[in-house]
Amino acid sequence: MIAIFEKLKGLSIRLEEGLMALMLSIMILLATGQILLRNVFDTGLFWADPTLRLMVLWLALLGAMAATHDDRHIRIDLFSRFLNARGKHIVQSINDLFSATVCAVISWHAGRLVHLEWQDGTQLFGSLPAWLGEIIIPIGFGIMALRFLFSVPVRLIKGSKP
Repeated sequence: MIAIFEKLKGLSIRLEEGLMALMLSIMILLATGQILLRNVFDTGLFWADPTLRLMVLWLALLGAMAATHDDRHIRIDLFSRFLNARGKHIVQSINDLFSATVCAVISWHAGRLVHLEWQDGTQLFGSLPAWLGEIIIPIGFGIMALRFLFSVPVRLIKGSKP
């Protein structure tokens, strides 16, 4: 059973990293093309700027998801350096529970927003539905909430070993 979870985790990590690399490459090409079109030909792609802004949102959330799966996210922790290994694991577990709760609340409300945008038929630019651009918010924060939540028992097991 654990092997299945490890394979799924590895697959999700490769998928996230591949999406980030692809998105960053497209962003660089699109931004460079837009700069060249504006400076050389006095024209540009009307959809490039809003697309780049949307891609920044996606890339930021994919990066945040990648940081949580490697446990490299930003932590504000004042007490860990004064605690022994067991105490550190307990404090990190409490922090992870809090982070999971915050991410779950954000995911829930972002999901409600996406649903409302879908119902209203709001458009971002051109004929792109707004919900399609915003769907990364509930998905990203939902995945981060699950990762924080799943890390709690792992930390507690590590902390209970001598």
